[in-house]
Amino acid sequence: MSRDPDGVGGISDPDMSESESSTTASRRSFLKEGAACVVGACCVGVPAVAGLVAWLDPLSQDGSSGDVATRVATLNALPADGTPQRVTVVRGRSDAWTRDGAVPVGAIYLRKTGERAVQALHSMCPHAGCFVDYQAARGVFFCPCHDSTFAVDGSINDPHSPSPRGLDALEVELKGDEVWVRFRNYRTGIQQKVPVS
Repeated sequence: MSRDPDGVGGISDPDMSESESSTTASRRSFLKEGAACVVGACCVGVPAVAGLVAWLDPLSQDGSSGDVATRVATLNALPADGTPQRVTVVRGRSDAWTRDGAVPVGAIYLRKTGERAVQALHSMCPHAGCFVDYQAARGVFFCPCHDSTFAVDGSINDPHSPSPRGLDALEVELKGDEVWVRFRNYRTGIQQKVPVS
C-alpha cells in the first residue's frame, strides 16, 4: 500500500483485490438504495397522510353544528292550527378546503304553538335514526322502522315504543316574521339528548 506524498490523493492500493472493490461498490449501492427508499417513502407517505386527514376532516365539520341559527321558514308559511310542517334545513357548508353554497343538512318539523310561538322537532327518531312521518289523519308522528308513534308535541305516544326518548326539540328564534332554528343532530339509542359533534 502506498500513500500519496502530497497527502491529497488519499490512499491508493494498486494491489487491491477484486473482492474488496466489489464490497466497497455494494456498500455504496446499499447506501444509495436505502436513501432512495427513504426519499420515496417520504414522497408517498406525506401526501397519503395529508389525503387521509383531508378525507376525514369534513366528517367532523359536516355543517350540522347547532352553534349557528339557520333561517328555515316564515311564520306565515306555518299552518295556524298547529299542524306540523316538514321543512328541509338548507345552509352553506364549509371546511378548511371547500365552501359549498346552500345544501340540505337535515329536516325538521315546525308547528305553531301560539301566535308568535313555534316548536321545532328533529325529523329523526331517537331510537335508530329513521325519519318519522307526520300522519295528519291520525295526528301523530309515525316511525316506520319500529312501527310506533309520537304525539304532535314529540312525546312518546306508544307505550310499547322502543325509543329511549321523545323526538328531539330544537332551539327556535323568531326574528320579525322569520323562523330561525339551531339545527343539530343527536345520538340515537340513548336516553340522554347528546349532540353529535
